[in-house]
Amino acid sequence: MTGAQVFDARPCLLGEGPLWHPKRQQLYWFDIMGKRLLTKGVDGPQQWQFDCFVSAAGWVDSHRLLIASATDLRLFDLSTGASEFVTPLEAGNPVTRSNDGRADPWGGFWIGTMGIRAEPKAGAIYRYFKGELRCLFPDISISNGIAFSPDGRLAYFADTVPGIVWRQALSQTYGWPIGDPEVFLDHGPSGPNPDGAVVDQEGNYWSAEWGFSRVRCYGPDGSLRREMPMPTSQCTCPVFAGRDLFVTSARQGVNETDEPLAGQVFKVADVTDGQEKHQVIL
Repeated sequence: MTGAQVFDARPCLLGEGPLWHPKRQQLYWFDIMGKRLLTKGVDGPQQWQFDCFVSAAGWVDSHRLLIASATDLRLFDLSTGASEFVTPLEAGNPVTRSNDGRADPWGGFWIGTMGIRAEPKAGAIYRYFKGELRCLFPDISISNGIAFSPDGRLAYFADTVPGIVWRQALSQTYGWPIGDPEVFLDHGPSGPNPDGAVVDQEGNYWSAEWGFSRVRCYGPDGSLRREMPMPTSQCTCPVFAGRDLFVTSARQGVNETDEPLAGQVFKVADVTDGQEKHQVIL
């Protein structure tokens, strides 16, 4: 394993939602405040501009993504750039936007919302599955950290404001929550601040910790296993591509003189084995 290197130098105001597309063997990510979807492949960098905030996606097939926006879930065609409406997501609430999200092992898609100005408890976490969008956890201030254990028995999610990561038991039939969530990590409101996260093949929870210039790896028992320094303070979300780890970051609110790499995407090679990237099944 080497240290973090710049993978893509285009600065994002709020980089988020990195997705490794297993069919295209390519990384996609979002600049939420810039209303952009970005990628970088063998043909070089590419981006798509939207008319609203977009934040997270799951892959549907070789050319389509299910994208979460401030008002809906939509199918996006990477070949044509066309969008197709799927279902509203807090469309009547001008206070909120989408934030962190990830596909689950059953083909569902979990997506969190939050206040555009981080209004307290304005957001929630939802699951879209077989045409139904269901609210799972209300009263979330900054939804983050959505990830799944490799055996599919647990979901993880976080609220950055109180500094808590929960884990939730899941039904093995359709992947819906069973019972109440339990606290997995409680950092408290003074931090570290849990942002986006991913779980590796061994069940370890890799959490970007906003404001602390690092990604930390926690074991299934919540113990600290590893710490990976990052070259900028506001790291937002990690994702695995095979054994490599990609990490998005944010430039918003950062002194660019002090942190010239803020908002860029980083890569750490040969970290550990990541999980397969779950497909959204419509």
